[in-house]
Amino acid sequence: MNMIRSKSKNELRQTIVTEAVAVTALGSNLEDLWYKLMQKETAIKPIKRFPVDREHYRSRIAAIIDDLRPSQGRSLLIDLLDRLMDQMGPVPADAILVAATLKSGIDNLESECRGKPTGFQDIRLASLADNLGARLGLKGNGTCISASCASSAIALARGAALIESGQAEAVLVCCADIVSEYAFSGFSSLKALAPDPCRPFDRNRQGLSLGEGAAALLLMSNTRAEHEGRARLGTVCGWGITNDANHITAPVRGGAGLARAVNKALTSARKKPDEIAAVCAHGTGTVYNDRMELDAFKQVFHKRRLPIFSVKGAIGHTLGAAGGIETALGLKVLATNTAPPTIGFVNPEDGAQGLVSADQQAIAGDFLLTTNSGFGGINAALVLGR
Repeated sequence: MNMIRSKSKNELRQTIVTEAVAVTALGSNLEDLWYKLMQKETAIKPIKRFPVDREHYRSRIAAIIDDLRPSQGRSLLIDLLDRLMDQMGPVPADAILVAATLKSGIDNLESECRGKPTGFQDIRLASLADNLGARLGLKGNGTCISASCASSAIALARGAALIESGQAEAVLVCCADIVSEYAFSGFSSLKALAPDPCRPFDRNRQGLSLGEGAAALLLMSNTRAEHEGRARLGTVCGWGITNDANHITAPVRGGAGLARAVNKALTSARKKPDEIAAVCAHGTGTVYNDRMELDAFKQVFHKRRLPIFSVKGAIGHTLGAAGGIETALGLKVLATNTAPPTIGFVNPEDGAQGLVSADQQAIAGDFLLTTNSGFGGINAALVLGR
């Protein structure tokens, strides 16, 4: 699916990323996160936020920001957003807001069910956009996308489409999700959680590790960015979105849906597969996701050997925020010509040899592919430019 691609090639405009900030369990800002990631650190550790006894849960670990605190009955998500927005520079008043989340302030639904005083408004998915719009004084109502674990990648595609089609000069994409007992118990009941820290693309992987975090990326047209003297961190060149229509949770085994999304993104960006320098994969550490991704990349890149990496062994699976955080990190990859190590990767799965590495890898090229896939068979792919 291509969004709002109605204008001719000559009429389309570049989408510039002028600012990117992030908060995760591994780092309170993007620079700290990048440094610790390159040092092979992980934030996955025992959970203290809620009880996780072995009788009820398959796992007892996640990448959690320990000092997140609710205030006056509000969701932990509010504290997370406060930390994120404190890092943001000025956002134009006419910027269109596109938010993304999987479950928003779902922790307050837990509190409501247990009879505790709570801010019920935080439970609504739209509350993320409402909160940010009011906080930043933006004109108009924001949009909130909840499309499983591809939510923020789709939000970025939406923002880039609005700019390239001339419907917006500036778009703020903001994504956030927290680790709640609701989400944790759900993944546990599906037997998707690993008892030990996740091992993306490893032959002995047993499942994913949950994580929490948030990211915000300010997108602008090239003319607007130049006029305001904004930094140019990179570009969102193209995107592709597909749905497997295969199963409520499992992806189509052969990776055909993700391969179509990647090819759509390459077509949208007007790039060939051999122009991609590296791939930031979804890489959850589940048996079926990682196998599917390797098959999909083989369909696109054939026998070409290019660096593929996953950051989820370091920060966990941050749900609807994954695509935004990984895009921010992808811009760092292009800026430094270095792909980060895949934490937890020890014994390569078939097809991962020579592609995925436990060490950082040098890259050469101006474009990076980042992908996300989620329940319901949703696949999203973005092509980022230096």
